[in-house]
Amino acid sequence: MVKRKKQHRGGAKADADGPDIGPSRTGGKAQHYWLYGVHACLAAIANPARQVRRVVIATQNVDTIEAAVCEAADAILESHPQALRPHIECRDRRELDALLPRDAVHQGICVDATPLPHPVIEDVFQLADGKNSACVLVLDQATDPRNIGSVMRTAAAFGALAVIVQDKHAPEITGAMAKAASGAIERLPLVRVTNLARTLDQLKQEEFWTVGFDGHATDLLTPKTLAGRNVIVLGAEGAGLRRLTRETCDLLVKIPITESVESLNLSNAAAIAMYQFVQSNA
Repeated sequence: MVKRKKQHRGGAKADADGPDIGPSRTGGKAQHYWLYGVHACLAAIANPARQVRRVVIATQNVDTIEAAVCEAADAILESHPQALRPHIECRDRRELDALLPRDAVHQGICVDATPLPHPVIEDVFQLADGKNSACVLVLDQATDPRNIGSVMRTAAAFGALAVIVQDKHAPEITGAMAKAASGAIERLPLVRVTNLARTLDQLKQEEFWTVGFDGHATDLLTPKTLAGRNVIVLGAEGAGLRRLTRETCDLLVKIPITESVESLNLSNAAAIAMYQFVQSNA
């Protein structure tokens, strides 16, 4: 493991508020949008960075959900008295179906929420300050919101500082992504950057070792690979890492698997990598 010399950093934070282009079912840069699923909704209600305007609960699920919603709202009001208590509505399940995309598995609850502030790479540097071991996940052109959500759930479970995606190709945070993340969207920064290679260089300057996971690599992932401060770089399913991303990484490794399958899906690869990081720094 090479010890990098830390360099002075600069740069200002981006404006936390996106442009107001009105409501949207899919999220994006709209002023507000619908989240759904029990864990995603309760986490949003409990997040002081969110403003939740409406909470809609299916009448068929009131007995099991309403108490948890009130508890989450009370907790945020106790810590942030200036917050607004969300308006809770009980509707027939079919009315929730009509509010959401056709394939949404809402579990009897959805919330109308404002978007989260936009974190920037400097936020990650601040989170890493003073840490001898730290981990950041970088996704190279991952485009499926559910896959990204699943990776965020894994990253949060194993203590990653952030997940970084390329702004040009990555989807906006949507209800589907939040549902797959199971609340991790509210707890873990999802940082969008313009240039992944440049971002990897910036992370190197902050004493991170960048490790790309590539099925064609000659080195295997070992218990010592991810000791210290690491960036785990994962490619899109099928395409893998792009050439420039591979060339920018300090090290390329592969997860040892049998020849009976060609590769692992993105979230499974992230889980194995993050578990190995935790083991390497135990």
